[in-house]
Amino acid sequence: MKHFIILSCLLGLLATPVLSNNPAGSDTTAIPIGITEQLGKFLPDSVYLTDENGKVVNLKSLVNKPTVLAFVYFDCPGICSPLLDGVSTVVSKSDLLVGKDYQVITISIDSSDTPEKALQKKHNFADRITKGNVSDGWHFLTGTEAEIQEITRATGFGFRREGRDFVHSAAIIVVSPQAKITRYLFGTYFLPFDLKMAVIEANEGKTSPTIAKVLKYCFNYDPEGRRYVLNVTRVTGTLIFLGVATLFIALIFLPKRNKKKANKD
Repeated sequence: MKHFIILSCLLGLLATPVLSNNPAGSDTTAIPIGITEQLGKFLPDSVYLTDENGKVVNLKSLVNKPTVLAFVYFDCPGICSPLLDGVSTVVSKSDLLVGKDYQVITISIDSSDTPEKALQKKHNFADRITKGNVSDGWHFLTGTEAEIQEITRATGFGFRREGRDFVHSAAIIVVSPQAKITRYLFGTYFLPFDLKMAVIEANEGKTSPTIAKVLKYCFNYDPEGRRYVLNVTRVTGTLIFLGVATLFIALIFLPKRNKKKANKD
């Protein structure tokens, strides 16, 4: 039954026209605290941040494969550590390899955070991952107030400083190799399947293996449940189509086969 569903999804996929999205520009207007989704928008070209080794990098140039963005600050007493725990756990459990199939970029929203703190955080979380190229696949970046404001506005990540701390939400943002925002996954715990589907969607501009296309055809992102779910209507419709096609073929070829058999007898 499992193989039959996959086959039906594949046949339905072949019969589905390819839709293209028009590129959208970046909107850096003010946003409220929380997440204001900017799906289809692109990361700005002008953001330069400093990595954990003290090297200044252009963020958009760094995005050369599907990328998971996580905004935190390094002295956070609240949800930042659980968020990074969730990222390191899903990276470890996923059958996709960080550094090869996708990468993770953590950006501090605190302009006082330093590359030294970034390197320490990288060791704390990245060292828990035993597969993939974590050294080149998970970057920890810091920046000036202006750079932080530009990238958080562009991605819809709203936050506010309160004393030494910040009020903000927990989410990861998935970006395509062309630096287009393609998916938001909310919370501090993420399912490996949801991450895989988000990376598949982000990688849309590149040639994907057949199984990735099948998964994308069979599953849709549910914005209310904030997870990927089976597209029952699409799969059921494809199964009905397969059943009708099979019956039609049987009605055409079985009488001919029986006639040939009768002539031989």
